[in-house]
Amino acid sequence: MSSAADSEVETFMHGLIKRNPGEEEFHQAVREVTESLMPFILENPKYKQAQILERLTEPDRIIIFRVTWEDDEGNFRANRAWRVQFNNSIGPYKGGLRFHPSVTQSILKFLGFEQIFKNSLTGLPMGGAKGGSNFNPKGKSDNEVMRFCHSMMIELHRHIGEDTDVPAGDIGVGGREISYLFGQYKRLSNRFVGTLTGKGLSFGGSLVRTEATGYGCVYFCENMLNRIGDSIKGKTVCISGSGNVAIYAVEKATQLGAKVVTVSDSGGFVHDPDGIDAEKLAFLKDLKEVRRGRISEYAEKFSVASFHADSRPWSIPCEVALPCATQNDIELDDAKMLLANGCFVVAEGANMPTRLDAIEAFRKASVLFGPAKAANAGGVAVSGLEQSQNALRLQWSREEVDNKLQEIMEDIHAKCVKYGADDKGNVDYVNGANLAGFAKIAEAMLAYGAV
Repeated sequence: MSSAADSEVETFMHGLIKRNPGEEEFHQAVREVTESLMPFILENPKYKQAQILERLTEPDRIIIFRVTWEDDEGNFRANRAWRVQFNNSIGPYKGGLRFHPSVTQSILKFLGFEQIFKNSLTGLPMGGAKGGSNFNPKGKSDNEVMRFCHSMMIELHRHIGEDTDVPAGDIGVGGREISYLFGQYKRLSNRFVGTLTGKGLSFGGSLVRTEATGYGCVYFCENMLNRIGDSIKGKTVCISGSGNVAIYAVEKATQLGAKVVTVSDSGGFVHDPDGIDAEKLAFLKDLKEVRRGRISEYAEKFSVASFHADSRPWSIPCEVALPCATQNDIELDDAKMLLANGCFVVAEGANMPTRLDAIEAFRKASVLFGPAKAANAGGVAVSGLEQSQNALRLQWSREEVDNKLQEIMEDIHAKCVKYGADDKGNVDYVNGANLAGFAKIAEAMLAYGAV
């Protein structure tokens, strides 16, 4: 990056931080994008003159509200909830809901900002949004979760709709939560439309939606490897997380012939040197999706595996790393360990799981690095396909949806190559994803004028 571009980045970030004090996650997400975009913006003055970047980093609106609910002991409880409607230049707002005690406005703004680019890359008409609450569903009964979801929807339903804003799930919001939310939306609106995605198959959901983010991450990883004449087959893979994304990344990577040796949760990680086969994956699905247990139980069940408390899996040698847990999961020291142990492919299954200095280390080492807005887009892609099926009153087969997902991930990869390849044919996937996502949104914003 030239000194002029670097100076523009610092000036822009100084203003953004001043306007959004204390929102570190949001600052991090914007800086990563701004460093990619600034040279392109300086070469195309129309974007600077129209202040596209300034407008793109300011949400259209943020809705904040209280959710009051009653626990099983009859006590009244109160939580805070948000919906960040960031940008709808290319389609209705689209983005997940996250229920976790760590949820803050900063986290939701970073997620909503990333969602703008991710949704643009899919090629589907979807804008960017995110929402959620600091409610913690862990340890709550089904009835408590239901009461919270029903109460939250009483306010949220005023701000969403199939042509306005279409929420989905995220951390802490799975099939159970989406079902309660959609049931209350249907009751309040007296309409059966595709206003939420991730629904059950019996009431408008799409096949492959559960698997989509994890599958999509592996498909993108395979595309990166295929481009250099390689494949994930035979590779040792480290995966973090054991939620929805991680479980189905394990499944697809294993189906394609890789050996996945780690999974993790907030308590630590397990290392299985023999790899997670179909039997072990079935146990993992039951543990995390049904019993909601701890990952340490995997090591208790399978003696070949070892549990490492309060640690992340990046010290384990591997060729491919798929961070599928949460933001800032890979720090600089983790990146150095991965590089020292021979890792040469990283695809982000979670949202912003790699810190900026760790990303820079990977890029300097010429690692094939698939950023979240590209590698993580499979989930929202199939959410978009669910919207299409709802609008058409149809349900496509598993094979049809999976084929469409593979095509979308292949197309996203092609866009990253188009915008991120240098004269020598090397691809910077970070720049490629940011530029490809930005180009479509910026042209729409220019066309609208001062709105």
